[in-house]
Amino acid sequence: MSHTFSTWTDDDVADLIAAYPLAWMVSGGAIGFQATPLPLLADLDGEGRLVSLTGHLARSNPQVEALERDANALALFMGPHGYVSPSWMSDRTQAPTWNYAVLRIEVRVRLGAVTVAESLDRLSRAMEANRPKSWSPGEMGERYGRLSRGVVAFRADVTRLDGRFKLGQDERDDVYADIMAGLVPGKLTDWMRRFNPDR
Repeated sequence: MSHTFSTWTDDDVADLIAAYPLAWMVSGGAIGFQATPLPLLADLDGEGRLVSLTGHLARSNPQVEALERDANALALFMGPHGYVSPSWMSDRTQAPTWNYAVLRIEVRVRLGAVTVAESLDRLSRAMEANRPKSWSPGEMGERYGRLSRGVVAFRADVTRLDGRFKLGQDERDDVYADIMAGLVPGKLTDWMRRFNPDR
């Protein structure tokens, strides 16, 4: 059986980050492992390839000091996922599994490579887009300046990217159909259809 769940496109990577921007930023070093959940935005080159991630950390977060000492880190994105039960199958010899879409991105973090204002403005625009009464940072008034001094923005240059999109591509047609019938329609089934367009 050939496993094709490591096959993906630049669009798949960009769309997963846009849909699931909250990632774990993990770093190591002399003071041990540090991990912080952060919303991160994708920076794409002219051909749509991911080249870096933009985000910010609280200045009081000990991970800032860790990244000043060693800029290497790992960004872990968890997209749609769900348990696949053999109870849904006509073929009861099937084993349980888990379908998922994830990204493991090795980065080199450059603290201060982007301004705090740019980072916060981009993030608020991305998160507030298409909301009926969308909000902007300017509405905070003087609080914006006070709160923004408490964060440090960064750009994290991608050094290695590994995507895993295990979304039913390796299943027989009858098993795939049973999985789709068993799952609650939603983000996971949408991504499964994306990776199985002819089924």
